[in-house]
Amino acid sequence: MNRLSLSAALLGLIALLGAAPASAEPVAYAFDPSHSFVNFEILHFDTATVRGRFGPLSGDVVLDREARSGRVQLVVDTAGVSTGLPVLDARIRQADLLAAADHPQAFFVAERFEFDAQGRVSAVTGEFTLRGIGQPLRLVAQRFRCYTHPLLRREVCGGDFEAEFLRSAFGMTFGLPFVAETVRLKIQVEAVRQTP
Repeated sequence: MNRLSLSAALLGLIALLGAAPASAEPVAYAFDPSHSFVNFEILHFDTATVRGRFGPLSGDVVLDREARSGRVQLVVDTAGVSTGLPVLDARIRQADLLAAADHPQAFFVAERFEFDAQGRVSAVTGEFTLRGIGQPLRLVAQRFRCYTHPLLRREVCGGDFEAEFLRSAFGMTFGLPFVAETVRLKIQVEAVRQTP
């Protein structure tokens, strides 16, 4: 191959590389406080279920749907527990349960994302820290969707997630076995895209 042919081949290669589509970049989102809450359920004396919620949540998410990866950092204010009964809320905040005075925040940090065949988030696994104790926790998506918000004119992604944990793993043994060991979480989140 002469120099002229080699130069032409190199120029052609450069042109092809330049024409190749750029790979998708990770996208940052911030939780929308008006649509992001953690609801909990726990069986009481094997009769009725006590329900309550925490929120609004704060935190952020980074999603790379092409690479099927992500990261989430979620903060829960433990003092904000609400069951609809103030005397019960005050009891749950005490040192032998949430210990909200000493541990005013709980955290969920995760970097293991699972995606379904359509590229939607199907599960997120990370570390849940409550009362200063970290334990693995897997959130399973019941639904997940992204759309363009008609007023914000920005992409919003969110869904409903469920998880369970044993409260004794976090040192909350008060009331066992009359108040159940397993706590069920139902998490609703929506996050607004922060990058153009």
